Amino acid sequence: MRKLLSFLLGALALVGLAGCDAVNMKDLKPGVSTGYDVRDKFGTPGIEWRNDDGSVTWEYTRQPQGTECFMITVGPDNILRSIENVLTPANFARVQPGWTKDQVRRLLGKPRSVQKFALKKEEVWDWRLPPEFNANVFFNVHFDEAGVVTGTSRSTEQKSN
Repeated sequence: MRKLLSFLLGALALVGLAGCDAVNMKDLKPGVSTGYDVRDKFGTPGIEWRNDDGSVTWEYTRQPQGTECFMITVGPDNILRSIENVLTPANFARVQPGWTKDQVRRLLGKPRSVQKFALKKEEVWDWRLPPEFNANVFFNVHFDEAGVVTGTSRSTEQKSN
């Protein structure tokens, strides 16, 4: 009974968080809303990326339990330019061997988890994706000891009942 209650409360929290994001996204309009509006709706970003054109991109991840990471770009005039969920198949396909950890973080945002495998001399970052059937799904990026991408993979984990 306790396990079921925990599951239901967790599911309710995820639905609530997703609902808040949907409302917040609807209220923000590129070309109209300001950086102040973004911070009022989303709070302080997890990280701030400065862009060459003077704009700034703010990261709002929903990891480790969510399945989205929003990159919100605000121009030097403090006007909202774009809102993008970066955890997409198109972005996953962009990650290539030879990329650095900074390049991956800039593209996909903060990972759900980081695991180090001493014997393989490898570090793996993962991001939670929308579940499929009765399984949790993850996109993984593999790094060597120098912090360079060696490849990517996808893994699933059966949900316990």
